[in-house]
Amino acid sequence: MSLASEFRKLHDNTTPLRLPNVWDAGSARLVEALGAKAIATTSAGFAWALGYPDGHQLPMTEVVDAVRRMTRVLKVPLSVDFENGYTDDPATVADNVMRLVDLGIAGINIEDGSDAPSLLASKIEAIKTAVAKAGADLFVNARSDVFLAGLVDKPSQAAESIKRGALYASAGADGLFLPAIMAPSDISAVIKEIRLPLNVMARPGLADGDTLGKLGVRRLSAGSGISQVLFAQARVLARGFLEGGASEPLAAAMPYGDIQNLFSGLPAK
Repeated sequence: MSLASEFRKLHDNTTPLRLPNVWDAGSARLVEALGAKAIATTSAGFAWALGYPDGHQLPMTEVVDAVRRMTRVLKVPLSVDFENGYTDDPATVADNVMRLVDLGIAGINIEDGSDAPSLLASKIEAIKTAVAKAGADLFVNARSDVFLAGLVDKPSQAAESIKRGALYASAGADGLFLPAIMAPSDISAVIKEIRLPLNVMARPGLADGDTLGKLGVRRLSAGSGISQVLFAQARVLARGFLEGGASEPLAAAMPYGDIQNLFSGLPAK
């Protein structure tokens, strides 16, 4: 079974596939070692780790090199948050995605944001055509920011998400990601109307995984949350060290040997 097929099968569940999104090869290997069945990146954490702001700023060379480092250390399927494809041209998006398919990724997220839904549909169609032409497989998760960015007024957000989800499904998408959808009534309404497995994003106030599974959610992402928490902790530690030079707070570190063992025996390239 290919990694893409394995990843696809993980969405056929009653308990949502839980993805504590990672941002580089080290965090990817750590999460895999904790027993994750698949690894997914966070576009924000990914960009920050490479020294860029989130929001379509990454050069493709940086994306490809970072993904290559991840696939080197991983055995489980990897899905890459590909933002908007880093261009408005569907053919170029497809070419860029194929560079990652050649590295062995299993899936991508690709988003609409403030773009017209028809543009994302065209990108999905171009990606699917390129993947099929290459005799490959790729799980394409269509992310719509209707809820996250408030693209329409609140009472209309579920209906607009359903409309976009149907369009993206007809274009060939394999999943629908609606970050910031929270209300069980909205989640149930989308699941009732859209045949694609629904992916939601963890936020304070969101129901737990088991409850989401009963609603029909098939994938739960941490988004940028874990990387943001770690940035916050690093800021506290670094600020304290700069101000007082105290070593004691560093005693909470993960043992050096445990970290070394994560990477022992991995391929050199």
